Amino acid sequence: MSGIVGAMRRLVLLLAVLVLASGCARTTVEGSPVAQPVLDVASPFEQKDPGTDSSESEDPDNPEDPENAPIDGEITPTCAKLKWTDLPYPGAKAETPPTQINYDSTFEESCRWTTKVDNVEVGVSLRVREGKQITIERTTGEWDVKDHKVSYLDRTGEEDVEPSCVVALPYNGGGLGIIVIDSTGKFGSVCDQGRKIAEVMIDRETA
Repeated sequence: MSGIVGAMRRLVLLLAVLVLASGCARTTVEGSPVAQPVLDVASPFEQKDPGTDSSESEDPDNPEDPENAPIDGEITPTCAKLKWTDLPYPGAKAETPPTQINYDSTFEESCRWTTKVDNVEVGVSLRVREGKQITIERTTGEWDVKDHKVSYLDRTGEEDVEPSCVVALPYNGGGLGIIVIDSTGKFGSVCDQGRKIAEVMIDRETA
């Protein structure tokens, strides 16, 4: 009889240990933070001033509605070198101004040309920095374009951004940044478009 009682006590003790262990394990799991994926929404260009609030800079992957975007002031010298007719998109005239001017306060010049093709927004933006080259936080590769070392980042395979290509090159004693956004696939790859724009701007660098 005493053997049966002893066995029952050991069984009760074992069950108590198992319940306690499972309770501790459950508490540990429930109390552990779960990391959420971070969307890549930061500007691919390095900031002019580390203390600058990046929220003031426009996100190139989420442009504003071009139909409601005002033109701010006169077109700036470097932006004036690129025309709508230099871009592959149909229907524009050379004298039509960019969709937006001076929209990114972290650069001396900024401008962009955006339109819709089959209800899909496509476009190109330029950013200019005086006296200092523009660099990209990470790159896919480099081109040698007319004695200019041109860095680029191909973002067509990234899930959290529109298919785009980021280009940076030394320009007129400073730096030029180019972003092409195009998910239509109708005008060649985004980085082919970016390289062609870089070639146009280099041809007109001293103009």
